[in-house]
Amino acid sequence: MSDELKKAALEYHAQPRPGKLSVEITKPTATSRDLSLAYSPGVAEPVREIAKDAENAYRYTNKGNLVAVISDGTAILGLGNLGPLASKPVMEGKGVLFKRFAGIDVFDIEVKAESPQAFIDTVARIADTFGGINLEDIKAPECFEIERVLIEQCSIPVFHDDQHGTAIVTAAGMLNALELQGKQIGEAKIVCLGAGAAAVACMKLLISCGAKSENIYMIDRKGVIHSGRDDLNQYKAMFALETDKRTLADACEGADVFVGLSGPDLLSVDMLKSMAPNPVIFACSNPDPEIKPELALAARDDLIMATGRSDYPNQVNNVLGFPFIFRGALDVRATAINEEMKVAAVNAIRELAKQPVPQDVVDAYGGEKFEFGKNYIIPKPMDVRLLTEVCAAVARAAVDSGVARLPYPEHYPLNSIDDIKIV
Repeated sequence: MSDELKKAALEYHAQPRPGKLSVEITKPTATSRDLSLAYSPGVAEPVREIAKDAENAYRYTNKGNLVAVISDGTAILGLGNLGPLASKPVMEGKGVLFKRFAGIDVFDIEVKAESPQAFIDTVARIADTFGGINLEDIKAPECFEIERVLIEQCSIPVFHDDQHGTAIVTAAGMLNALELQGKQIGEAKIVCLGAGAAAVACMKLLISCGAKSENIYMIDRKGVIHSGRDDLNQYKAMFALETDKRTLADACEGADVFVGLSGPDLLSVDMLKSMAPNPVIFACSNPDPEIKPELALAARDDLIMATGRSDYPNQVNNVLGFPFIFRGALDVRATAINEEMKVAAVNAIRELAKQPVPQDVVDAYGGEKFEFGKNYIIPKPMDVRLLTEVCAAVARAAVDSGVARLPYPEHYPLNSIDDIKIV
């Protein structure tokens, strides 16, 4: 990042008032009577109603449109374990995206926990305040157990976006890229460089979308994850193959797909050239991908490439997923975000990329034209149709899979954030 951009980022966060979020009042407070309804004595009435039936909290409080964005600061962006307080700008930023794209209110919560169990206990004790919990920037492998236990203990959706948000957007783009390349996901040989939270979640979701586990070569810092290794945790072990391949170069030979969730400049030109015809390259390390697009495209012209960056085509951006997934879950009062809802989000995102792009999206990107093809395999974040298409798909999947506590809403999907009404 340039010195100018660093200065601008600090100025943006500091002025005209520190931070990126504030709390707004949603009811009249101009008169004495207003205040008597907002607080004592009027507030006693909803208290009594919630005490009779906890579901009344959705009727009388902001619970149904409130998500907690929670971190322990152990894996902040690409910066590592800098502690919970240092994660606060990121958690506020996530809150901005929830509000901007899906009209969802957020409290960001940074937890100083001495252990994963302490973190779990803290979150579980405050969960009833919220309609959903978005876990963020928690290191692997602890994040897997934290999410699993909280899902068991909480009656609201718990979603670790670093895992599943990345996986959903990756899968949507991947299915479209393979289609354009004339390949079937069930037959594709996939190389995944990285074995952390995002990598494990991406590969699991690709399997849910039709990939075969025996065709997935996952690589960590020690090389290919194979059945002869005795240093694998349970999350890596599920991807251990009976194979004589040991290195990234070995795995890339003849591969159809490369997914990078690791670090910069780790995929060489020679490795790329050894892959099968018409490969798909998702080099998602940020800010520097596993191979630079210019280098990859100079090496071969038959590939489709995506990165995590906004200055190249096909950005794999979680904002295409998490605001709308939570919006759909909240609108039917789902108790979880299950695999059916994730796959529904994948399919909604991938199908939207095939539709004609409206003029307002073209205008938002300086007049650039977009059409389904090698340089446009996933929608742009400013596409307002995400709010209708993804929310509706997720809400419908929640109802159909039995985790919704409300029926599919009448006159759904919503047309805009202004139409959002919490039942």
